[in-house]
Amino acid sequence: MAVIAIDLFCGIGGLTRGILNSGINVVAGVDLDETCEFAYTNNNIRRDNLENVEFINKSVSELGQELVNYYGENDVKILMGCAPCQPFSNHQKNKLSSETHEKWDLLYSFINQISILTPDIVSMENVANLANKKIFEEFCDFLVKNNYNVNYQIIDAADYGVPQRRKRLLLLASKIGSIEFIKKTHVDKKVTVRDAIGHLPEINAGANNLLDNMHTSSNLNKLNQRRIKASTPGGTWRDWPKNLLPECYKKESGATYTSVYGRMKWDKIAPTLTTQFTTYGTGRFGHPQQNRALSLREGAILQTFPIDYKFYEKHLNITRATISRHIGNAVPVRLGEVIGESIIKHLIEFKIWNN
Repeated sequence: MAVIAIDLFCGIGGLTRGILNSGINVVAGVDLDETCEFAYTNNNIRRDNLENVEFINKSVSELGQELVNYYGENDVKILMGCAPCQPFSNHQKNKLSSETHEKWDLLYSFINQISILTPDIVSMENVANLANKKIFEEFCDFLVKNNYNVNYQIIDAADYGVPQRRKRLLLLASKIGSIEFIKKTHVDKKVTVRDAIGHLPEINAGANNLLDNMHTSSNLNKLNQRRIKASTPGGTWRDWPKNLLPECYKKESGATYTSVYGRMKWDKIAPTLTTQFTTYGTGRFGHPQQNRALSLREGAILQTFPIDYKFYEKHLNITRATISRHIGNAVPVRLGEVIGESIIKHLIEFKIWNN
């Protein structure tokens, strides 16, 4: 009896790689963004035949019955995914109701695929704020009505060894029986910024390391160079002299925006990485010591991608912003491992796992 997983909204494969690392076979990933295909297929190898995991370049909302044939009749079927979180994220900049967002209906597309594929186990990862939305209540109600045992938690990925503060909603649902998450692995000792990236060589803003093209940092204009030099680890723009403040922060209305233009601290975990982690000014993404924003490599490591993960084809023109978006949108690989280890523990308890 094989255990087979399919990854919806797979991106560049953070979740897939974590599930594979745990020991579960993944046969396909689905994503609308064609720029993710290279990284997804070139880093993820099926455990049954050592071929690249197939990348299906299609919107989940457009899927019909085509995923049915990826499962065998007697397989333990896992359907997993992280629907794009923009409708539910606290980082959403526009003030429109999340129900009006163009990606709002993707969770209904997830439900539709559960109806078609009838998987034995469903896994979903998303932003914590989704737990407060009606669509999540409907998602859980659908699972319960279809005989799934549902368990969901809001966790901080740092408690499982991810070196950043990343609160996420994790859901596991099983038709086999009650399913639990593995215990936290890093409650007392977190993986710090220093632990994760302290070994990397120094680079200047706008430069890259000659031995690692991913260890490259965005340039800073002269004003931002002065600002980051005036920034202290863990501090905010409130520490700056007034002549360095943007006009908006001189007003009372800007006083609450303290989570920008900050430096990280060596011996703390990193802040939540966003798709713009290489841009100084969009968050607390200043290097703890060097006068620059995070490099692509540093962001990838903080998202727990292995050092040999290939993010782009060298002969193609792909921008730093695209790679940053890919990395920031990904499920941390370590979190994928946690999900996979929880599923395997569940299958062992019910005497199904024999890999």
